[in-house]
Amino acid sequence: MTSLNLKIAGMTCGHCVMHVQKALRALDGVEVGQVQIGSAELQFDPAKRQVDDILAAIRDQGYEPSPVATA
Repeated sequence: MTSLNLKIAGMTCGHCVMHVQKALRALDGVEVGQVQIGSAELQFDPAKRQVDDILAAIRDQGYEPSPVATA
């Protein structure tokens, strides 16, 4: 599993968090960690899912995700 931290623009409330969580949980190969207003932490299996698929699922909900570089 590969870790992925995202900044997510456009999230303003608990309903936004719920929509993003639901979209991520629907993706095979993705394990959702913490989702809060403006960010998400998750792990994914690169053999089953690509980062672009994850970003597209969030964009489909009306938000703009961007990966956060980790040291």
